[in-house]
Amino acid sequence: MDYSHLVNQQYGRENLGEKILAALQQAGKDVNALSRADLSTFDEFHVGGVMQTRSLAKEAQLQPGMHVLDIGSGLGGPARTLAAEFGCRVTGLDLTEEFCHAAELLTRRVGLSDQVTFKHGSALDVPFEDNTFDAVWTQFAAMNIGDKEQLYSECRRVLRPGGLLALHEVMQGETTDLHYPVFWADDESLNFLRSPQEIRQLLVDKGFAERTWNDLTQQSFEWFQAMTATRQKEQGTPPLGFNVFVGDGVPQKAANVVRNLEEKRITVIQAVLQLDKPN
Repeated sequence: MDYSHLVNQQYGRENLGEKILAALQQAGKDVNALSRADLSTFDEFHVGGVMQTRSLAKEAQLQPGMHVLDIGSGLGGPARTLAAEFGCRVTGLDLTEEFCHAAELLTRRVGLSDQVTFKHGSALDVPFEDNTFDAVWTQFAAMNIGDKEQLYSECRRVLRPGGLLALHEVMQGETTDLHYPVFWADDESLNFLRSPQEIRQLLVDKGFAERTWNDLTQQSFEWFQAMTATRQKEQGTPPLGFNVFVGDGVPQKAANVVRNLEEKRITVIQAVLQLDKPN
């Protein structure tokens, strides 16, 4: 089974967009008049949710009119946040075809299609010209990408001189052994974590200058712990949680992420880097 098929099998539930609309309708939402708030419990598929997206965007000092490439855009929640709250024009790129279809559907339903678009494609062969974007954005995407050298070469290629790389990623902790399944991998076949030290040096080697580098591991542990505790108190399956698109196993995956964070098997980093301008 090739890599692209594995990724689509991991994330791409069939007719995902229609399943999400059905869940929204079941929860009492008007699917013909959706707002971003209606999607807020599931469309930002990363630690910290929309608050962490806002934090990273502020740290990167994103400005209205900037063109941002969101690599691993998922259901499009972060892209829509950057457009609606920071005035950016955002292009999402994801290898999971069903994510792209669902992201387009949800973006159209909340009225942001003029600012946010999505394209199905690989982060290792970004389908855009050199010097296209003011910023490249990745949130919980690189853990599924083995060839980090090519990933960050592509980030560099499509950025304009002086452009920004904003990342919020899971990285390797003190050991390479994880408790599975987790949200990004059911087993080691899709887990490609590297240590923060390796990634930091790789980015420097690729010509990026570090502006900020923050370890959010403890904060992430507390967020996941709180989310898990909330879910345990709820009766039945929450109608609009990650289960809408993850499918089965959400409690176990969340518990394993908490355990991996607590045992320092994974770490979470938020960083902003700038592409060196030519002399």
